[in-house]
Amino acid sequence: MGRHFVFTSESVSPGHPDKVADQISDALVDAALLAGDKTTRCGIETALTTNYVLVFGETKNFLPNSAEVESIIRNKVREIGYEQEGFHWKNLTFENLLHNQSSDIALGTDDFGAGDQGLMFGYACKETPSMMPAPIHYSHQILYQLNNIRKKNPLVLGPDSKSQVSIVYENGKPVYINKIVVSTQHAEGENKMARHFAETAINASCGDLIDTNRTEFLINPTGNFVIGGPQGDAGITGRKIIVDTYGGYAPHGGGAFSGKDPTKVDRSAAYMARWLAKNVVANDWADWCNIQLSYAIGVKEPTSLYVDSNGDNSSIESKIREAHNLTPLGIIDKFDLFNFTEYSKNCIYGHFGNKNVPWESIEKW
Repeated sequence: MGRHFVFTSESVSPGHPDKVADQISDALVDAALLAGDKTTRCGIETALTTNYVLVFGETKNFLPNSAEVESIIRNKVREIGYEQEGFHWKNLTFENLLHNQSSDIALGTDDFGAGDQGLMFGYACKETPSMMPAPIHYSHQILYQLNNIRKKNPLVLGPDSKSQVSIVYENGKPVYINKIVVSTQHAEGENKMARHFAETAINASCGDLIDTNRTEFLINPTGNFVIGGPQGDAGITGRKIIVDTYGGYAPHGGGAFSGKDPTKVDRSAAYMARWLAKNVVANDWADWCNIQLSYAIGVKEPTSLYVDSNGDNSSIESKIREAHNLTPLGIIDKFDLFNFTEYSKNCIYGHFGNKNVPWESIEKW
């Protein structure tokens, strides 16, 4: 008898409070990198609540004044779509506590040693066209469709929403969706229409995995979702690291991505690990692949490389070591990460999958 199990992943919309914080932190990284200075360093955090945004953390060769920070934040919040009483791009108050990076950290990163110690994972599989696990793939797709509907119906739907997809697996393959949860912010009295729009997004996203006899929709299960966004729940950078990666289907090293310049291996090495795993699968060396990299602060070469797949792991590891530069500078140069200035646009719907970014490219090995 084959193995039967149910696996669940979730996603959040661009208007979810934690994801708003991620986008603001990354908008500041984008602004820093637009100057084209490879000595720039960023470790930027954002916290927000009702009509209030706080940015704090460390930078090097980029220390914007409060007016510049305010302009970047207002523009990003307006782009996300917040024009409600408790969080409106026009009415926000700000606090800027950014300061200069520690000189002790600079000792290790000035010549492109790793910006911190840590471990990063990359994963890919053949379950979906995006080579992402099915539960996180469809969770993202639902909210992508729902946000497009929201943009056309801003008087009905608010920016804040979440999805959750539970998929039944047989013999390691996704068979059908068991339950779909969608909570979507809506105007007062518009819960019925919000449900209709959510069902439209689900049906447009999940295709053949919906079983009309067995798939259960749980839409706004509390019955009402009017107060949302940072008015309803505070947001902080880096609290959606599982949404950002593989939905819990693969391990996570624990480091967030947003707010960090490319010398921070939490971000750049995670991108490299995904690229490596995806290319292992794309080149048919395995049906699935999980790769771990680890680093020590200030040290250029990784402290370890681990490969787990249903292929020849020793052969895959040897090919990676022989053919690819896994130093922070090698990764930065491969993906041109100091000239990639759309981090704030890329950090929604996960950092991996159906994205036109360098670390999702496929090469013939």
